[in-house]
Amino acid sequence: MTDALPLRRRPRRLRASDGIRQLVRETRLHPSNLVAPLFLKPAGPPEPVPSMPRVFRRNPSDLLAECRALANLGIPGAAVFPCIDPALKDAQGTEALNPKGLLQTTITDIKSALPDFLLFTDVALDPYTTHGHDGVLDVSGHDVDNDRTVAILSRMAVVQAEAGVDFVAPSDMMDGRIGAIREALDAAGHHRTGILAYSVKFASSYYGPFREAVGSKASAGTALLDKRTYQMDPANPREAMLEARLDEDQGADILMVKPAGPYLDIIARLRQRTELPVAAYQVSGEYAQIHAAAQLGWLDYERARDESLLAIRRAGADMILTYFAAEAAEALSH
Repeated sequence: MTDALPLRRRPRRLRASDGIRQLVRETRLHPSNLVAPLFLKPAGPPEPVPSMPRVFRRNPSDLLAECRALANLGIPGAAVFPCIDPALKDAQGTEALNPKGLLQTTITDIKSALPDFLLFTDVALDPYTTHGHDGVLDVSGHDVDNDRTVAILSRMAVVQAEAGVDFVAPSDMMDGRIGAIREALDAAGHHRTGILAYSVKFASSYYGPFREAVGSKASAGTALLDKRTYQMDPANPREAMLEARLDEDQGADILMVKPAGPYLDIIARLRQRTELPVAAYQVSGEYAQIHAAAQLGWLDYERARDESLLAIRRAGADMILTYFAAEAAEALSH
């Protein structure tokens, strides 16, 4: 036996068994930290999203069943994204304002059946426009008209609130839209409808599978739709804090960073600067790359999934929008 090193402090003592590791664990993940993004379609059987294994577009009845299953797993809510009939799309995203549209009627039905299950709805025009942008285009046809878009988004938020949604979630990144939406909601009597602001949404390459899921990729005719005039430059952490502060000042209830994994530094920085809840969206590309690497045998799927979520929590996110929500919650229950 070799002589022991004269060490007073041996950190490995606190890693010696699973019981000890659990006792001293600093960051914990719970189903109540998760929100499940779900894709809604008008009718038919569940339709797989090819680039997102285990993710489906579901009709309203099946989506209600999925929400019920999530609630039973202890997940408090879902973010619902519609994939509408292409025939209903136009350059102005008119269908987004239809109170009897697919999203609104589905929200009403789910809230009627599951009143305590939280629903978040996207406020952006990309699922509804023929060009795939998040707002209406300006006279040049090459950029989004900020102020005209904000006026439409404010009406869109009121329509969703009237359907019974708990939180509207503006993901468009237009200047001034949080204040305009808050004012419109309050003027319509929806003081209790919250705003989950996509405060820091980067012009990321990780959104491709999502655009396929909601049909905005097909609308644009390209997988590389350029949204850099309104989504943020990934190089700018100070600008990210400015965007978040503006949303907080304008009345946001929750601030979100999107994507999550590549921007853990932004999540941590925002957590230090605000007293509001911080959300993070583990986006479709993050989800797809873990699946792809696991399918090739390059990493352990479950461990990589759980580590990715734990890292987002450790960075400071109070809640995580993730396509892993259901299976992660189920694993945590065992």
